[in-house]
Formats: sequence, C-alpha cells, structure tokens
Amino acid sequence: ILCIRAPCLACRVCSINVYRIQLAVSLEEGAGGGGGKPQAAVASWLAGGGRGAVRGAGPAAHPGGSDRCKDFSLCYWNPYWMLPSDVCGMNCFWEAAFRYSLKIQPVEKMHLAVVACGERLEETMTMLKSAIIFSIKPLQFHIFAEDQLHHSFKGRLDDWSFLQTFNYTLYPITFPSENAAEWKKLFKPCASQRLFLPLILKEVDSLLYVDTDILFLRPIDDIWSLLKKFNSTQIAAMAPEHEEPRIGWYNRFARHPYYGKTGVNSGVMLMNMTRMRRKYFKNDMTTVRLQWGDILMPLLKKYKLNITWGDQDLLNIMFFHNPESLFVFPCQWNYRPDHCIYGSNCQEAEEEGIFILHGNRGVYHDDKQPAFRAVYEALRNCSFEDDNIRSLLKPLELELQKTVHTYCGKIYKIFIKQLAKSVRDRYARSPKEK
Repeated sequence: ILCIRAPCLACRVCSINVYRIQLAVSLEEGAGGGGGKPQAAVASWLAGGGRGAVRGAGPAAHPGGSDRCKDFSLCYWNPYWMLPSDVCGMNCFWEAAFRYSLKIQPVEKMHLAVVACGERLEETMTMLKSAIIFSIKPLQFHIFAEDQLHHSFKGRLDDWSFLQTFNYTLYPITFPSENAAEWKKLFKPCASQRLFLPLILKEVDSLLYVDTDILFLRPIDDIWSLLKKFNSTQIAAMAPEHEEPRIGWYNRFARHPYYGKTGVNSGVMLMNMTRMRRKYFKNDMTTVRLQWGDILMPLLKKYKLNITWGDQDLLNIMFFHNPESLFVFPCQWNYRPDHCIYGSNCQEAEEEGIFILHGNRGVYHDDKQPAFRAVYEALRNCSFEDDNIRSLLKPLELELQKTVHTYCGKIYKIFIKQLAKSVRDRYARSPKEK
C-alpha cells in the first residue's frame, strides 16, 4: 500500500515506535479479511483533515485517479474490518494511535473541597477564582455550604461556565444524625464538616481540602503532585502550625496530644481518601485499632473539654498516635500571618515565594495585616480576561509597598515572587493547556 510502504520523511523525523508501526500495518493487512460491518469513526475533531492528514493527494498523487488519503473521519478502528479502497492506511494509523492514547491516558481531574458558612461566599469565590486562573488540569469543586448560600454559589459559578475548565457540585452541611448537635457547635458551625469528607465523598480517591480564606498563587497541579510523593503508609499531608516554637500554640498551651513539635495546621489538607477509609488507626482509647468513621466520635467525647481549635485538634491527636501516616509539606504551602507577624520565620517562602496564602483570623477584611489584604483584593477584583491577569502584578506591587511599616510588609516581595512566575507560566503555555 503506497501510503504505508512509501518512504515517509515524517515517519523518519518522528521515529515512530515499533508497536504503533505494527498497528498501522495490521490495519492494511486486515483489509484482505472480511467480516463485520464498518462503522464511521466518531472523533469529530478529526473531521475535515484533522491533525496529520495528507493534503493535496489527488489523482496526480495516485495513478488511476483515486484519492487514497481521505480524512480521518472515514477511517475504521477495528484492524480486521476491510478498508475502503479510497482510504489511506497512514491516516487510519494516525487516528488509531490517537484513539489508543486517549483510551489509556484519561484526563485526570483534581478534586478540591471547601466548606462555607455565614458570610464566606465572597471569600470562597475568590479562592475558587485563584484556583481556576493558574491550574492546568481540569478541576472538580466539592462545595459544602449552608442551604441559603446554594443559590448564590450556583449563580456565580454558572457565570463562569464559559471557561470549561471546572465542574462543581453543591452539598448541604450534614453530620451523623445521632451526634449532629455536638459536631455543629465544635469550634465554628461548619468547621468539623471536613472530618467527614472521606465518608461522604465515597467515590473520590484523592482530595485537596482548603479553608475559604485560601489563595492559590501557583497551580493546584503542583500541590496535587505531592500525592505521588506519599510513601506506602502516608494518607494525608499538612503543614506545621508553627515554624518558631517560641510563638507556637500547641507546644505552649495544648492540653491534648499533637503532632510533632508544634502541631499541624489543617487549613490546607491533601488527602488520599481511599487510604484513609481503609486504615485502622492506633489510639489512646482502646487497644483495638479503629477506622476513620469509628474513631471520630470517641475522640470528641474524650477530648471535647480540652480542645480549642476543634476539628484541627482532633486531627492533631489522630496523627500524634499515627505519625507514620502524615506527609508534612513546607510552610510556603500554607503561609499565614504567624509566619511574618513577629519577623519572617518561613525560610522556604523567603527563597521561593509563597505558594498558598492563608489569611486566617480575618486578615483579608481588616487592617491588621495589609499585605495579606492587598493580595486578596487584587485577586478578588481580577477577571478572567488575559489582559486583566497580565496587568495584575504592577498595581499589586505598588499596594504592597505601602505595607512596609508592618513586619509582613517588609518582606512584601515574597507575596508576589511566585505569583509573578505563575502569571508568566500561564502565558507560556499553549492555549489548550490554559
């Protein structure tokens, strides 16, 4: 067959591997065999020539006047079906290779969960916007919110549907019915919802949970990739609560066990939930190890008079007894005012910039930490237009320069170092990756 056997410069340049060459040959060899009714291919994006289609191959190119290099849309997938005489085998080879690649490499979605109650709508939408702007792979949002917020979330998110880079699901706030009242009043009304995510989202393998006051200054893809760094015993990842023990909460005031030297902060929590559901946890309540769904209520009953930070304290207790199960990532993945309020104490952020900004204690909405507020307002006011994102940095830097009277403002460059890189990388990617 001319299209397969003739010397092909493109084949020499691309160095096609042995398997795919065999696949192409099998398409041609199968032409002699009968059986089966051909069905038209459904790869609509290949219609009209597609990628790699042979053009200008009319009667002059093939003696006898037959154009044997028609568009991909005429090709057939099953190598045992007979190819029509006017279809080029090389085109079918390219389509078959493309289809095979799609079949074995499905596009991975990154799952992001957030819990919103009260006046947290705007803050949550700004967090979601920061996730969408810089991320590469598609996103699946799991939004747990009070019923009165659902209509507003749906309206705002549907306005973003033109982006086609995310899907979302809205959930009510729910707790186990027999103890719902206790869980609701733990710390804040919705806070302990995160503890039940592995039990509610049973079909989700891995998940990134974040508080509403989080801002992504680099793609979620990068923290998502840390899942591959988990060893065989690790089920979740968090950052330390403090880098400097002299200002640490847990090591100075806690009346319960906590992880490591200064505890961990649960505002950014990466989870392999399949492992979480399967694991049997050591504990100080019984010699019998308990699974996730069985350990939560006994922990609350034992420590509810001794915990200050609610669900975060329960997680600290759990990982105190199971330290092998936690992957600890650096402070730049969960950068809070504590990292600069008395002087800079997150070395990784000083070197590479802040990756994820966590404006806890309401600092996005008051004047206590103007550097945090400046970043929040810049992203809140940013739209998805390319020109708007490109012009984000200069006005933000000018605002940050006004904050140098504070300890956090003195090191304002770490607030935009990674953000500037993320903006550059966004426009260096091809349009299909954005």
